[in-house]
Amino acid sequence: MAELLAIVLVVGVLAAVLGSLAWLAARVRRRGVGDNVMGPFEEIWHPAAHRFRAEIQVYEERMAPLPPAEGPGRQDGRSERPRPADR
Repeated sequence: MAELLAIVLVVGVLAAVLGSLAWLAARVRRRGVGDNVMGPFEEIWHPAAHRFRAEIQVYEERMAPLPPAEGPGRQDGRSERPRPADR
């Protein structure tokens, strides 16, 4: 009986650890964090994906932010973007 309890305990702990790791992986994917932690492993095991993520990061850094719709420099209160009829 003690051996059965030990086996059930080991299997239960293993299931709890694997379940928590699966939850953590889903949370990291949803929030988009963890690149700093998983980056070296991704570079070793899947170099093409690592290069692709690096290109995306460079692209996002190069994007210029849009000017505000109404800012202190606008006198007439119009937005910066032209309307379809103004084109």
